[in-house]
Amino acid sequence: MTSFLSSLLLPAPHSPVRPAQSFVPFLKISSVRTNGKPQTYRKTAGASATAKILNQSPQAPESSSLPNVAGPSSGAKRRGEPTVPAAVFSVFDNIINNFIDPPVHPSVDPRYVLSGNFAPVDELPPTECEVVEGSLPPCLDGAYIRNGPNPQYFPRGPYHPFDGDGMLHSIKISQGQATLCSRYVKTYKYTTERDAGTPLHHNVLFSGYNGLTASAARVALNTARTLAGQFDLENGFGLANTSLAFFGNRLYALAESDLPYSVRLTSNGDIETLGRHDFNGKLLRNMTAHPKIDPETSEAFAFRYGPIPPFLTYFYFDANGNKQPDVPIFSTSGPCFPHDFAITKNHAIFPDIQLGINPMKMIFGGGSPVGADPIKVPKVGIIPRYAKEESKLRWFDTPGFNPIHIINAWEEEDGNTIVMIAPNMLPIEHTLERMDLVHCLVEKVTIDLKTGVVKRRPISVKNLDLAVINPAYTAKQNRYVYAAIGDPMPKFSGVVKLDVSKGESQECTEGVRMYAPGCYGGEPFFVAREPGNPDAEEDDGYVVSYVHDENTRESTFLVMDAKSPELDIVAAVKLPRRVPYGIHGLFVRETDLHKLQC
Repeated sequence: MTSFLSSLLLPAPHSPVRPAQSFVPFLKISSVRTNGKPQTYRKTAGASATAKILNQSPQAPESSSLPNVAGPSSGAKRRGEPTVPAAVFSVFDNIINNFIDPPVHPSVDPRYVLSGNFAPVDELPPTECEVVEGSLPPCLDGAYIRNGPNPQYFPRGPYHPFDGDGMLHSIKISQGQATLCSRYVKTYKYTTERDAGTPLHHNVLFSGYNGLTASAARVALNTARTLAGQFDLENGFGLANTSLAFFGNRLYALAESDLPYSVRLTSNGDIETLGRHDFNGKLLRNMTAHPKIDPETSEAFAFRYGPIPPFLTYFYFDANGNKQPDVPIFSTSGPCFPHDFAITKNHAIFPDIQLGINPMKMIFGGGSPVGADPIKVPKVGIIPRYAKEESKLRWFDTPGFNPIHIINAWEEEDGNTIVMIAPNMLPIEHTLERMDLVHCLVEKVTIDLKTGVVKRRPISVKNLDLAVINPAYTAKQNRYVYAAIGDPMPKFSGVVKLDVSKGESQECTEGVRMYAPGCYGGEPFFVAREPGNPDAEEDDGYVVSYVHDENTRESTFLVMDAKSPELDIVAAVKLPRRVPYGIHGLFVRETDLHKLQC
């Protein structure tokens, strides 16, 4: 019996996260200094590794050893030893994961999902980096912060790439010097599991509940854990692992399953979680990970969705971050899954796509409650930006149009025409399980509000997603788009610059930066060279991103010239350890970082 229980408890609940040995070699653990000052990173083979990422001809590397992974700082609370009730519940958890609902498909098998540079890393205190190519422009003084899933414990059962605890990777730049810091968002889920020394929560949407038997078993286990006082569902169980947003002089880590978590950067570049934020009790449920901030009014517009009516709820925050009343929307065709939306000067735009929430599929179909509905006709809903009720919401059919992300939208001068730029996910049924089979075709959608006529045309035939614009052009007509090139997704082999103002017969590609073979980046982000200058050209700035070399297992922070045809490299920063692939990022200027410290 003892050996049986031991086998069920592997990996040990208090063990730090490590990828499965048969898929990814263990990474070396290095000692770290935790005296509150940034660590100093010494150059080894930085120049050669960076040359390879830049698609240049590198010299022979000086070392082939794996990059070190730093352990947590001494200031972080140590993981607790599992209590007797926690150990007992863990036994039942492992029975469910090993015998009732094992990860039978590679898309939810953590040994596959968490391999390579998708494997999690431990926290890294502020550590000085080395600029190995060019120099960092003064306008980058501030911090580029990227969010993404990074599970605290190696998953016992099914695991989806979107399931991990949120970790922020921040590169703080000041006067040409860079400091990297990686910290978990200290969510209620993260802290309760850390203190318990074992996983406690199951993800609901993507991998935690599959089929009637497994769902019933996990509901019973969660009920027992709640009654035993292991966690309180009123505090939420979100991951804060998707994106970031800055509004109302606060910086938030976001995921659409929970409330935002307020975070800040300290003067030395460390990341602190301030706590779960409910906006003075006015935000009681979850919120989108993609709020839209109007650069002219500083207002933030947002929504939430759920499996019970109203399936969609719209709201916004004033310039001071005060939440305004909800606008419930009951006219969706059912439980929808609008991951993103758009705003214009006078409207908010919601896609009602063929992805939806179907609890019955989870219970009787043996799959995730989120899935594609091939019968449903996609549509786009447009509502006045300051609407107080949904009576003025209009829906427009858009067959075959399934955008997961929306790049931007604006109104034409006549006020009767809305233009939206978004990647169309093809085919939609592979979005969650086989992203390598997905092709995102960027489209320009024109909606005539007077006649109801909807026109669509492709902008580029490339497989593009995680696209951004100059943030100053949010909600108004923009010309340039910077998108990551899927090769295949969820990996991205380069960045493309598109000119969406060109006509149907014109090539829209304005610039391309391809990384070297075996090198992959993530979402790019545009930083203006002269923010606030009304005479500055739209593309006068820089495109930044983390890039990882899978051959050397080293990561680099790249700064590219947004105006150049080949997105020329302006600066490359050798990072002290690898940064796993993630999701969305944000650049926060130094002046705004100071506001967070007040």
